[in-house]
Amino acid sequence: MLNVDVFTLVNYSEEKIVYKNILIATDGSELATQGLSHGLNLAKALNQSATIVTTTHIWPPTAVTDDTGLFMSDSIENFDKLASKEAQIILKSAQEIADKLGVSCEYIHVGNRYPAEGILETVNSKGCDLIVMASHGRRGLKKVLLGSVANEVLVNSNVPVLIVR
Repeated sequence: MLNVDVFTLVNYSEEKIVYKNILIATDGSELATQGLSHGLNLAKALNQSATIVTTTHIWPPTAVTDDTGLFMSDSIENFDKLASKEAQIILKSAQEIADKLGVSCEYIHVGNRYPAEGILETVNSKGCDLIVMASHGRRGLKKVLLGSVANEVLVNSNVPVLIVR
């Protein structure tokens, strides 16, 4: 829980910065749920709404082939259905947390996008002014091999990003 006694965020020129539409990214993992809770508590403290987004990857064409190595014709459709179903589960769980805190939210599933791309597209389309997301904080070779959605969002975002670890 955030200890929000004075949640006036101040920049160097002493102007108040109040975030009005906080985008919270989640993949449903335990770590992402911690980021979700942090973002929702921030929205509640600021008496603002939030946009919660989850993304599903682009269909991996090597994922499903028949015994000849050719792609199965219904693979993409099945992948999209399963991805959409999983996204709805993630967003329903996020909604339960938001409802308990009394935070008004919009829930968005961005399909067929790389996660960072989907997050940044949503920030722009919804006019969000802060991104809250979790990161494992991987470094070195693990970061290179596994990639980092948080790092990609940080590098490409035109709004502030709050990373929760």
